Amino acid sequence: MTRLRIERFSYRFAEQVLNAKLSLKQEVETFLRDPELAFSELSRPTFNALLEERFIAKGWESQPQVFDHETDAAARMDFLKDRVGVEVGFSHASFIGIDLLKFQVASYSGQNVIDAGIYIVTTAAFQRKAKADHGLNWHGSLTFEKVKRYLPLFKSAIQVPVLVLGVDV
Repeated sequence: MTRLRIERFSYRFAEQVLNAKLSLKQEVETFLRDPELAFSELSRPTFNALLEERFIAKGWESQPQVFDHETDAAARMDFLKDRVGVEVGFSHASFIGIDLLKFQVASYSGQNVIDAGIYIVTTAAFQRKAKADHGLNWHGSLTFEKVKRYLPLFKSAIQVPVLVLGVDV
């Protein structure tokens, strides 16, 4: 059985900020390392659904608005709890900017609802192994490596601390 691991990238001291909310950070990491997650079945939609189930069961708000007046689904964060926002970045790599801007808006705008964000993505190794071993198509999905490379380039636009968690095998 393939065990899932987590790679971490702390942007703007996110790891330290989230250590003040250690139980929340550990809760998210526990969801990702859950031994009941069968790697062979982790397609993008299945993994998303399983995470949503776990977050909601632990009292996370699902799909909170990023803007007070918007009803557009793209203007929603995936999860929110105790001033920590979570985005699950399993969609196409081109969504990186939109996902990260949600954290910024939720932190610095009139919303002011988060102190830090957690961005959940998969590693390139995870995606290759899912395809090779189980025929699961993660092609085109955002990777941990890409976020780690690009996030520092957005330093003038993304000023909120973001912990990037890369689900790895």
